[in-house]
Amino acid sequence: MHEVKLSDGFITLSPLRLDDVEAHLAGEDELLVRWLNGGPGTREGVEAYVRHCQDQWDTAGPLRAFGIRVGADEELAGTVDLRFTGEGLAPGQVNVAYGLYPSWRGRGLATRAVLLVTQYAAAEGGAEAVIQVEPENPGSAAVARRAAFTPDGQVLTKDGTTLDRYVRALRAETE
Repeated sequence: MHEVKLSDGFITLSPLRLDDVEAHLAGEDELLVRWLNGGPGTREGVEAYVRHCQDQWDTAGPLRAFGIRVGADEELAGTVDLRFTGEGLAPGQVNVAYGLYPSWRGRGLATRAVLLVTQYAAAEGGAEAVIQVEPENPGSAAVARRAAFTPDGQVLTKDGTTLDRYVRALRAETE
């Protein structure tokens, strides 16, 4: 499996792995189910998703799913993923989605993860990052604003969901 580790010295992002399944199931709550997962996770479903994520890494697919890890033991605190193609994305745009488990919320970890993952997206050729948030999810919108994303109107998805859209230009770091 492709191994990428991104760190700001406080959190580390690395691809999701099968040994994350237990921690994900234990950390899932009503907010993650509502805003991110679309339904309660099952062992089989989460394992299948992690395998799909690993396949995406191995084949350079459009999805890059990371675990947000904290501390020397890299405890799983949540997830952040990038999608380099998808509904409503123009060429060069990258969708960013994130979620933290309840015990990790309110500590700035999601903002840190978004900042790290957008650096990676820029290095991979992304020109603009997009965060799409349901208007009833103010916590996720606050993460977007703290990570220097600006409001860019609303979009209506194929399933009829209205999303507030935030964007930020990406620039690859040069050495």
